[in-house]
Amino acid sequence: MTRRIAMTIGVREEKLDEYLRLHEVVWPDVTARLTEAGIRNYTIFRHGLTLFSYFEFDGDDLEGAFAFIAEDPVTQEWWKLTDACQVRVEGTPDGEQWLALDEVWHLD
Repeated sequence: MTRRIAMTIGVREEKLDEYLRLHEVVWPDVTARLTEAGIRNYTIFRHGLTLFSYFEFDGDDLEGAFAFIAEDPVTQEWWKLTDACQVRVEGTPDGEQWLALDEVWHLD
């Protein structure tokens, strides 16, 4: 079963150019790890200083997939760079970086 996941976060105005530059060429090891974890069709959109991500997950254990991604040393280095550019959205649970959004409607 494919799950659709959407999340949001802010980006620091003074770090916007750096964040966009980082995403011009995402490190191949980072994208490979996402793919290995069952993540596909991953997109990040921007409106002003708000980021919106969307991806699809093919698997039974999303939390396990997130843990698999998080244990990767290259991804950890990537996150050090990108997390410094981001601002957590009010209501984001402790220990989370992006705020997960509830799906309201979908059309195939």
